[in-house]
Amino acid sequence: MVLSLLFKPKELITVIRLMREAKRLGVEIDELPTDVVASFVLPKTHPERYGLVPDAEVTATSPLEDLALAAVKDDVRAGNWENAADLVTATHGDWDRRQRVVSTLAGLAAKDDTWMDAWQTARPGDPHWIVVHSMSLVSLAWEIRGSGTSSQTTREQFDGFHRVLFEAREAASVAAAVMPDDPTPWNTMLTLARGLQVNHDEFRAIWAELVERDPLHHNGHAQALQYWCRKWHGSDELALEFAAEAAAKSPKLLGLPLQAAYEAEGTSPDVWKSPAVVSALDALLVRLADEGADTYSLRNDRGYAIYALLELQRFEEAVGQFRALGALADAGPWNYYDEPRLRFLGQRGIAVKAVAKGKGVKAPVR
Repeated sequence: MVLSLLFKPKELITVIRLMREAKRLGVEIDELPTDVVASFVLPKTHPERYGLVPDAEVTATSPLEDLALAAVKDDVRAGNWENAADLVTATHGDWDRRQRVVSTLAGLAAKDDTWMDAWQTARPGDPHWIVVHSMSLVSLAWEIRGSGTSSQTTREQFDGFHRVLFEAREAASVAAAVMPDDPTPWNTMLTLARGLQVNHDEFRAIWAELVERDPLHHNGHAQALQYWCRKWHGSDELALEFAAEAAAKSPKLLGLPLQAAYEAEGTSPDVWKSPAVVSALDALLVRLADEGADTYSLRNDRGYAIYALLELQRFEEAVGQFRALGALADAGPWNYYDEPRLRFLGQRGIAVKAVAKGKGVKAPVR
């Protein structure tokens, strides 16, 4: 976060002060403790006066929303597979939860699959094992590639990445065949489609299979949105078109146009003012009025709503959404950044400061 300030002329004085503080402490500027950086870069506000939790209480650590999954993660780390297998089996039909459980276990298997081997040996041919296995290969492929840009990724990493993705596609095809009503393998195929650079027609065919099984599959829509973004295989226009069509299907998906706008703002800065985005925002605010922030999905939608409100200078409404969000900075868009808590506090400070100056009169909800 400190280095990002170097490219903002208005923050030059702050950078100089941070450099002096780093020198005083005998460390490099990027070794400064987060709380020290926060004291220099965050707006000086009094959030408690607006019914907001104190800065010190804000955290980017997610609460344990699924206690059964948390317990299973501990079992798996200890090398025990039985409860994990039973939990995956029990999620059949609850597709959104199944996606969360399978993706979590797949991520663990990508790092250590000893427990997966034990499961396969004890229950050969278990179709639920195949579902987890195919998704674990996607996780493994991305572990091999790493998170660097193309120029920072070696030829060996790319070769390993694509080799494992092809293995994942074969495994997901098997999973789809043995679990014909399960959207999870099709979502795995959507996820790996970006890395395999499948064309639009092939992607639409995979998408059709997913929504036939679950028309409102939450993670499936998020994966598809990424595919249609400019940075992958679409454009700002295609991403927003996809998101708007999804939002029209259900209030559950009203956050997608805001996520599409967030992805597009670098090349289309006026995207926040587009009718599709503003309409989705206002409809989402109506839906969120009766909701809290007790699930990651709700916090994610609120976070993107806040970001949109700030972009539209509707600061009073943004403060209200921060109030409803509380102390958790674990979801989007904050978690796009290395320091989600600081990003959350910085944008909350901007909203509070603007309201204190009388800016951002609440706009009517349409």
